Amino acid sequence: YAFLDIPNKKYQGTLPIEKRALCDCNDNDYEIEFCDVSFKYPGSDAYALRHISLKFHVGERLAVVGMNGSGKTTFIKLLCRLYDPTEGKILLNGIDIQKYNYEEYMSIFSVVFQDFKLFSFSLGQNVAANADYDKARVEYCLKKAGFGERLAQMPNGTDTCLYKDFSENGVEISGGEAQKIALARALYKDAPFIVLDEPTSALDPVAEAEVYSKFNEIVGQKTAIYISHRLSSCRFCDEIIVFDHGLIIQRGSHDDLVADEKGKYAELWRAQAQYYEK
Repeated sequence: YAFLDIPNKKYQGTLPIEKRALCDCNDNDYEIEFCDVSFKYPGSDAYALRHISLKFHVGERLAVVGMNGSGKTTFIKLLCRLYDPTEGKILLNGIDIQKYNYEEYMSIFSVVFQDFKLFSFSLGQNVAANADYDKARVEYCLKKAGFGERLAQMPNGTDTCLYKDFSENGVEISGGEAQKIALARALYKDAPFIVLDEPTSALDPVAEAEVYSKFNEIVGQKTAIYISHRLSSCRFCDEIIVFDHGLIIQRGSHDDLVADEKGKYAELWRAQAQYYEK
């Protein structure tokens, strides 16, 4: 309780998300812009991100790639306002995101981090992240996330308890199955922005490609941001952004980036492709 009572020192804005910046947008139109954003983690003198400037709109598919420690996850944490920039600003529809109501801003993102957690409650409660849930909607999201066959084997359907901490009849699930449940959770929230931070690392390359291709179909008009080490999973994205040592060093489509043989993306692509080519 002492930990939970620690005050939140973040600036808490008051603007509702519905406010727009002088544009004829409807409630589903969003534009995010990073304006010369740099960031240092608390207690560190080194920049995790430096001079990041980019803009993306609703409905776009954005892939973020790079080596470990290049700044990919930090970029997502700033976007979701888990941290605030050390320098620069992040804008939503032309307004600094710090001016928005914090809870409302968080509500427009549905995020699956690589270290997501499931709970020893029912399958449906895990997908909805709530004690009460819409059963039909949970089943729909699980099937779309590739969990349909496993769902059919669950003794009590969406009411089946996961793990055995609280129920002797609890069902143990594999790492790959857990990741599909986490994807279903992202779909269930139905937020305008969906962010996947390497949530399919426990899946084999074929299964990962299948999940991403299906996920791309059902995202519809939402904005989707994908972080993946396997570059083949990013080919369907509208734009790929390459991070290196906290900087954006390349941007473009898969074909354009592969064609730049001296670029970092092509280097990473060749490094992975060698294991699949004769």
